[in-house]
Amino acid sequence: MKKEFQRTLVTSALPYANGPVHIGHLAGVYVPADIYVRYLRLKGEDVLFVCGSDEHGVPITIRARKEGVTPQSIVDRYHKIIKDSLSALGCNFDIYSRTTSKVHEKNASAFFKKLYDEGKFTSKESEQYFDPQAKVFLADRYITGTCPHCGNPDAYGDQCEKCGSTLSPEELINPKSKLSGAQPVKVKTKHWYLPLNEYEPWLRDWILEQHKEWKTNVYGQCKSWLDAHLEPRAVTRDLDWGIPVPVDGAEGKVLYVWFDAPIGYISNTQELLPKDWQKWWKDPTTRLVHFIGKDNIVFHCIVFPSMLKAEGSYILPDNVPSNEFLNLEGDKISTSRNWAVWLNDYIHDFPGQEDVLRYVLCANAPETKDNDFTWKDFQQRNNSELVAIFGNFVNRAVVLTQKYFGGKVPADLKPEQIDMDTLSQIPACRERLEDDIENFHFREALKEAMNIARIGNKYISDTEPWKVAKTDLDRTASILNTSLQICADLAIAFEPFTPFACEKLRNILNVGFWAGTDHRSGDGSVDPSHFGVAGTDGENFFAPGSGRAIHTLPDGSPIPADMSNILSWDKLGGEDILPAGHQLGEAELLFQKIEDSVVEAQVKKLNDTKAANEAAAEKLVEEEAAKKVEPQKAECTFDDFQKMDIRTATVLSAEKVQKSDKLLKLTIDTGIDQRVIVSGIAKTYKPEDLVGKQICILANLKPRVIFGIESKGMILMAQQGDGKMRFITPAEVLVNGSIVG
Repeated sequence: MKKEFQRTLVTSALPYANGPVHIGHLAGVYVPADIYVRYLRLKGEDVLFVCGSDEHGVPITIRARKEGVTPQSIVDRYHKIIKDSLSALGCNFDIYSRTTSKVHEKNASAFFKKLYDEGKFTSKESEQYFDPQAKVFLADRYITGTCPHCGNPDAYGDQCEKCGSTLSPEELINPKSKLSGAQPVKVKTKHWYLPLNEYEPWLRDWILEQHKEWKTNVYGQCKSWLDAHLEPRAVTRDLDWGIPVPVDGAEGKVLYVWFDAPIGYISNTQELLPKDWQKWWKDPTTRLVHFIGKDNIVFHCIVFPSMLKAEGSYILPDNVPSNEFLNLEGDKISTSRNWAVWLNDYIHDFPGQEDVLRYVLCANAPETKDNDFTWKDFQQRNNSELVAIFGNFVNRAVVLTQKYFGGKVPADLKPEQIDMDTLSQIPACRERLEDDIENFHFREALKEAMNIARIGNKYISDTEPWKVAKTDLDRTASILNTSLQICADLAIAFEPFTPFACEKLRNILNVGFWAGTDHRSGDGSVDPSHFGVAGTDGENFFAPGSGRAIHTLPDGSPIPADMSNILSWDKLGGEDILPAGHQLGEAELLFQKIEDSVVEAQVKKLNDTKAANEAAAEKLVEEEAAKKVEPQKAECTFDDFQKMDIRTATVLSAEKVQKSDKLLKLTIDTGIDQRVIVSGIAKTYKPEDLVGKQICILANLKPRVIFGIESKGMILMAQQGDGKMRFITPAEVLVNGSIVG
């Protein structure tokens, strides 16, 4: 039997503040979470949407060391970039805070201390890698070496980003510290652990028996972890960046970021609602839903619930929807290779087209398997679907209404069966929409929303009101009345998916909308730097994303007491959403066509990135190869060495050997004579660069004919592991013929 809830708390994974967010993050977490929350708000449900930046952990300290700045300056920079770009995309959080806040430090410390005091942790001493030069313990990400699977020389101690293998530092070939380059050594240290193995029986029942409705990818991964059996997991770390472990004997240790970060959801709620937060986290009539990425399933389904269970007073997640990974142009998204479409760049490059990205990422969401984003598909979906179907239908209906009826909704003067048949399809679309959204099938839900636009487009094309108007305005009135009702349906159905276009559409239709509850009202304690939220405090309406109270409709008139011009989910598919005589606003295009040149520029940017990555990888391979040294040859005697007559000489002239790409003909002064030596160095040196150069030669090598030229001797060269050769030259100019030995 389905449990009834009074409210819904929605969290989306805390983005890591060591770089901007990219389309993979958006498709996996933030767009679906925002769609779900907007839907619940339209339905009038009590919902709270919480997020914030995850600001502790090793990657942040690595970037800080690399840039020569403090970790705090790194998180300050990226917290703002992430927060501003998510807000610009329309992610309508009630609060977006951060794990470096004072509220969170206090809360995370108290959470740890409670479990510590109640004996919920175990402790043990173990050997961990230590940098003997930098004098610090090394997290796995601070150790690099050669991957044992693919030979990547820059694999991390926890993962190889080239082949994707999960690693441990022990598996790396020639491991070294990223801090100093020194070879790490193992040193004993003490840490505290959450004994996940003790929670395994409970987790098996809670997940595998009580939550079989979870998405198959989530349920399957949880089952895999549980079947492999759980081990205690460290909750502390030897680092100088993070929340200090609040117990004696833990100096120099911080809370491990995986333990600290999820508590941030609770801290952010406390920060927003200091007097009312407990009903969202401790009242069993609250439904908790975590939106996360595939790589966070274990933390939100196994680790964090075990923490909450150990603490004892918190509710547990009711659902944890997670998508698979999104690829980019056929290749895995990689932050280290800069192979990504960054949200802040998109906002800059595509101003006013935020909905297009939301739409495409939802339409192509990796809900059941990894999927691929391409700029060509992005352009096609915008031009062929948003512009040609949704936008085209609305524009035709509104422009024709302005032309024939002065911009007022005409009365249904001459209805026909096609009108009723068309409108009768909308309620079924609504039912499917609801079912898909409530089961986290957002891609299918978006298809249903677009299906309403297709119904409208087909209807207006079949009825041809521009032709009917020439002979029958009463019938034209009914056609446009029907079309405008569908426009109002679209303003409701698309609100979760394309909120900016729907705001335009509401202005065109001159209506307001029900956007849910504003949880910032009350004691006014919220930090004004947090995101605004759409909603109502019972009296005032709020603009989406701004928190501004709206006391009037778009035309300036007061909000009517009967709410007839306020769109809400319950009106979708209803009758006469827009009453006859209602004055429309000005027509404007909902979407703009995207030209070939625009996407070609984005593809070029990616191709330039790929070329730069390939060049860097090639250079790295060459550098590594150059470091390789050939093993020592078999021993020889001093007498063997004495047989070689090695002398200094000067190049008098040099020219290419005809019909050869490799050979140069050098005329040299040996101090004994002038002779010719043929040498395979044409790909390394140009002839004109060699004249006057002093070199070393093996003078008594038996002559041989090469390409018809007698070569008397051999030039001494040093060859690196990458095949590059360089002359062996005296440190200072000597007399030609000086003996080397």
